[in-house]
Amino acid sequence: MYTENGQFWRRKSLAQMSAAEWESLCDGCGRCCMVKLEDEDTGELHQTRLACQLLDCGSCRCRDYGNRHATVPDCVVLNAQNITELRWMPPTCAYRLVAEGKDLFWWHPLVSGSPETVHEAGVSVRGFARSETGIEEQNYWRYIVKM
Repeated sequence: MYTENGQFWRRKSLAQMSAAEWESLCDGCGRCCMVKLEDEDTGELHQTRLACQLLDCGSCRCRDYGNRHATVPDCVVLNAQNITELRWMPPTCAYRLVAEGKDLFWWHPLVSGSPETVHEAGVSVRGFARSETGIEEQNYWRYIVKM
């Protein structure tokens, strides 16, 4: 757990953060790794319970984070410039919160001191997500959920 002086997300913008600080903002919820479907006619986004093939649905972490683009070329790289434009990012996402000038939630590992609190608070996709592996793309619509 960080002391008041150690809470870099309160003192720095996303652009000012070191690589280590940036990476530590990820709470490990896995919500950004869920497959979303966009209605071609309306542009409406639909959340599914399908997770990217690289997401470990138990730990809610990428199995091959450093090389993920080799397997999933359209995996979005978050940065200080695009975070506010990604309308599908969850409202609880620390990157989004910091970009909007808001504080982190109590369950965020940087606040709580534990990577488990995101799961204990029911914010993560643990127990909800199912891998997209083995599901034909034309059947993804069957996994749409209301969030």
